[in-house]
Amino acid sequence: MNKKILNLIFFFVALNMSLFYSAAFGKYEKIFYDFSITSIDGNPLDLQQFKGKTILLVNVASYCGFTKQYNDMQKLWDMYKERGLIVLAVPSNSFNQEKDNETEVKEFCEVNFNITFPMTSIFEVKGENAHKIYEWAKNNHGKSAVPKWNFHKILINKEGKVEDTFASFTNPTSKKVINKIEKILN
Repeated sequence: MNKKILNLIFFFVALNMSLFYSAAFGKYEKIFYDFSITSIDGNPLDLQQFKGKTILLVNVASYCGFTKQYNDMQKLWDMYKERGLIVLAVPSNSFNQEKDNETEVKEFCEVNFNITFPMTSIFEVKGENAHKIYEWAKNNHGKSAVPKWNFHKILINKEGKVEDTFASFTNPTSKKVINKIEKILN
């Protein structure tokens, strides 16, 4: 192969790598801990209190076929909260499967799943009205951070950046999720 062809191949490989790099690694003008959100009780939830912790952010809904994942979210919380994992549920009606208000959501979760991890008020998680956290995740991690359905998971590392995302059908206690959490926590 002549030198001209090798240089051309090198150029295209470098170009493709630079395009991948810029799409996969956000600029992160803000990190997760720079945001706040309203808790399910209506109080401000300053995410600075979770600084240095690992966050599993999950958009949830009471009437979804994946609602049983609440059990596994609680298991994760119980297994890893002492090591620095925060499971944070964001009730959402983006897919028309959530109750009408926070009181109903909270009661449903406590009665049916004994939920003790933090939950937020009901927010949109996609589209023009998405909460700023979800806009931030999309802008810094790409389309995989945009929930396609309820129980989409976004894993935030200790630096407050998106580490990975998991589709709704990926169980919170799957090896895939637990391996990523373990990697961050160790």
